[in-house]
Amino acid sequence: MAKFFGNLNAVMIVSLLLTVAVMLGLHPGEVTANSVMRWAHLFFGVLWIGLLYYFNFVQVPQMPNIPDEAKPAVSKHIAPAALFYFRWAALFTVITGLLVAYLSGYVHQAMVLQGPYRMIGVGMWIAIIMAANVWFIIWPNQKKVLGIVEADADAKAAAGKMAMMASRTNTLLSLPMFYTMISFNGG
Repeated sequence: MAKFFGNLNAVMIVSLLLTVAVMLGLHPGEVTANSVMRWAHLFFGVLWIGLLYYFNFVQVPQMPNIPDEAKPAVSKHIAPAALFYFRWAALFTVITGLLVAYLSGYVHQAMVLQGPYRMIGVGMWIAIIMAANVWFIIWPNQKKVLGIVEADADAKAAAGKMAMMASRTNTLLSLPMFYTMISFNGG
């Protein structure tokens, strides 16, 4: 068992197979592209926001407490891996959310904040803004901070501040986004 649980890929494959078995076993004939997209949207959203909260509640506040000789372990190994999953989870959360809205028939109404779809539309726009922060502010600046892209000390410091402000903006926006997502009962 230790060998199995030590292999994240194997665990995720078995988890996916178990999910398919639960879907088909509990709702035979009711599994649709929409239900699969809803499930995928939830998975990617949990991964994305979980990592956002990890960065904001754990990694960033603890970095000053880490001895200088141990910091490369975070900046060269942990942070780049976490940022990989973070940015792709953000993108796939938005894509699967848009697909859910499309498959449910309200993507246009939500995007233009029309009528009963205003609530989910606001949430969708917040998520799009948050994902844009990830891809166009946080990630480019983190590449400088982590030394993936060459930058002098002043540029790294400025990039770190910019990435942190965008990340904290996403943390700020996450709660209103959750509210709109949970409060919308259509589709």
